Amino acid sequence: MTRYRVVAFAVALAGVTYLDRICIGTLAPAIMKDLSLSRLQMSYVFSAFAIAYAAFEIPSAWWGQKVGTRRVLTRIVAWWSAFTILTGTVTSYYAMLVVRFLFGMGEAGAWPNVARTFSRWIPFAERGRAQGVFFAGAFLCGGLTPYVVTSLEPHLGWRGVFFCVGSIGFIWAAAWFWWFRDDPAEHPQVTPEELALIVQRRKVDENEHPDAHSIGALASNPSAWALCLAYFSNSWGSYFAMTWLPAYLSEGRGFQSTSLAIFAGLPLLLSTFGGLSGGFATDWMTRHFGLRIGRGAVGAGSYLVAAVLLTLGAFDADPFRSAVLIALSTAFSMVSLGAHWAAAIDIGKENAGVLSACMNTVGQIGSISSPLIVAYLVDRYHNWSLPLFFLAALYVFSTLCWLVVQPSSPAGRQLEGAGQVAEG
Repeated sequence: MTRYRVVAFAVALAGVTYLDRICIGTLAPAIMKDLSLSRLQMSYVFSAFAIAYAAFEIPSAWWGQKVGTRRVLTRIVAWWSAFTILTGTVTSYYAMLVVRFLFGMGEAGAWPNVARTFSRWIPFAERGRAQGVFFAGAFLCGGLTPYVVTSLEPHLGWRGVFFCVGSIGFIWAAAWFWWFRDDPAEHPQVTPEELALIVQRRKVDENEHPDAHSIGALASNPSAWALCLAYFSNSWGSYFAMTWLPAYLSEGRGFQSTSLAIFAGLPLLLSTFGGLSGGFATDWMTRHFGLRIGRGAVGAGSYLVAAVLLTLGAFDADPFRSAVLIALSTAFSMVSLGAHWAAAIDIGKENAGVLSACMNTVGQIGSISSPLIVAYLVDRYHNWSLPLFFLAALYVFSTLCWLVVQPSSPAGRQLEGAGQVAEG
């Protein structure tokens, strides 16, 4: 069916996103040596991406909602691919900061625009699993990235790796622009039966665009705020896995060479199953127990289990057992993603792109602070366990936030009262 091809395109997008984003964490030692960067300077390089990503997330999502995700996602992927390649050309610390900032600016809005695409192409009953499959693709590629990078670096150098992985996105952008259509009704491969299934639970006014009324209604909704705040720890933890986890494993736990590559990629490899199972779980529980429990139980439960596993991993003296517990903790936190992004569609309705961008922006604040806090705690206290305890506390906070989230809240009716949204 055509909508499944849309999901396949989104999964490929997620994979390329993580490949380009994560490779810098694996290449960090070589970059630091070549450019004479300190740990704190490398943290600012990591955060430069996240700062730009957060700053331009909402504008990019709003743009996609205004002109369509076909054009916007094409621009996003082509932009970030160009700056991935340019990362391999820099010769100084300040040039690296600028390039990574522009990289983040270009990638901003990618995932909210995917959520916007799903809100128009995926039937209500399939949204959680679609998000789960999407994130599973991202994590699978992210988990394999350390192996790919460590295999390519001896032959290409760290600069050549960026040239290689950056070129892939241009292929995706060209194929997406040629094949995709913003409206399922305009796609020649969509049958009348599939179109009826897609639009069964939504009514779309082609002339409606987001404005101050619709965004104001979301801003006054406690569920929207709680959903966004809960996402902070998810991005904080995932960005730790992408950036400083290899250093933690080597400096804090003594891993080297092959074992380092395996356990550095393990959290995201396991997150493949976490993201996939979370998506199917939230749809299954929604069908059997209703929307509130279907989203909230998966969201809150996953963060609570992640907090317990991470605490056990920080205390465990055995390095291999500790690394496995940390990887499992990351995977359980990613179980929440299907519920997170499906709930953003549930609450945001036709403004799902804007709400998911707000949620992802809060998450990117976590991404910005993650490498800086890790570097400060390790440099100040010489203890690699402190960042893990900090992250465990954040997971508990997210658990509490999910108790407030009500996907069946009256946000949709508020937006309808403003004349801006229909039932989704």
